[in-house]
Amino acid sequence: MEDLTFEQLNISQEIIDVIKQKNFDKPTQVQAQTIPPMLEWRDVIAKAPTGTGKTYAFGIPIVEHIDITNNHVQALILAPTRELAIQISSEMEDICKFKPGIKVVCIYGGQHIAVQFKSLRRNPQIVVATPGRLLDHIGRRTINLDWVETVVLDEADRMVDMGFFKDVTRILDMMPKRQNLALYSATLSTDVTTIGWKYQRDAVEIIVQEDVESKPDILQYSMKISEMEKSKAIAHIMDAEDYERALVFCNTKSRVERITKMLSYKGYSVDCIHGDFRQTLREKVLNTFRDGGLRILVATDIASRGLDIDDVDVVFNCDIPAENEYYVHRIGRTGRAKKHGVSFSFIASISDSIRLREIARCTRSEITPIDIDFDVKHLDYKSK
Repeated sequence: MEDLTFEQLNISQEIIDVIKQKNFDKPTQVQAQTIPPMLEWRDVIAKAPTGTGKTYAFGIPIVEHIDITNNHVQALILAPTRELAIQISSEMEDICKFKPGIKVVCIYGGQHIAVQFKSLRRNPQIVVATPGRLLDHIGRRTINLDWVETVVLDEADRMVDMGFFKDVTRILDMMPKRQNLALYSATLSTDVTTIGWKYQRDAVEIIVQEDVESKPDILQYSMKISEMEKSKAIAHIMDAEDYERALVFCNTKSRVERITKMLSYKGYSVDCIHGDFRQTLREKVLNTFRDGGLRILVATDIASRGLDIDDVDVVFNCDIPAENEYYVHRIGRTGRAKKHGVSFSFIASISDSIRLREIARCTRSEITPIDIDFDVKHLDYKSK
């Protein structure tokens, strides 16, 4: 499967043209294993890490199956968060670029529902949604799932972890014409496999390991530093290594705001997002960062997963995350799409050191301790 090309997947020329514009070399593992069975209307259950091209894996078969003469919703993609839903919707629109007549609509909580009413009146064939807001529209009879043929649950494990299990099963029970269901998950938890057992038939099982192809190419470093020197260290590293785009992760909103303020005082173009931000303001900040208007974005873990940010040069763990999974998703913002990436984790206490060792052990990460000398304009990359 290593030498497989997109042309060999029997997809249309319009999709091939999109692939060429994106400069994708060859299908990733998950794409090569998912696209053929989904084109045949088979059910799929896939365990795959983040950053492996899952959206194109399910998006290409969906777009190929759409009947542009049918103005009903034909495909439904469920995502656990608004950020991931927005990202998927954007990528689906890219896939449809040379397929005129296919309309994609994204509906999620936090956006004014009147805006979504207007979008749904366009009669989209593909809907990307978060479960809660989708059920809201179903209750208002502003969306009809009777004609849906393909359903995708992306990040299914996170969906059930966030309490959407009953919502998801309720939604799946509403689609009498459903022909195939694709489940994508970083882990195959009991609830995820229960959904598969109940709603799938003879599903194709796909396991994508974090091998050379799928595992992000990320150099991971740690450094012992005081709480007061964290913003100074970020500034020093940004300038010493000439990084253009950075994500800084903190565990609390107050820390996010403090680090943002201190970096701004130092003259950096920086902004932040956290849970107290309204969705409209959060999207405005994210769009500014994506468009190159910010050099540094500081955030809590709401930004670590499911955002359309895939060309970040460096990630800083200003605080060591409380969960191992958070670490993986934080640093996963860099080193994507076969680019090199780098991450720095700051150790300010003995408990930080213990946590980072535990993270390294559980995630099988190689995190190299390094020193920082503020008096020189380069970093010491030698292990202690």
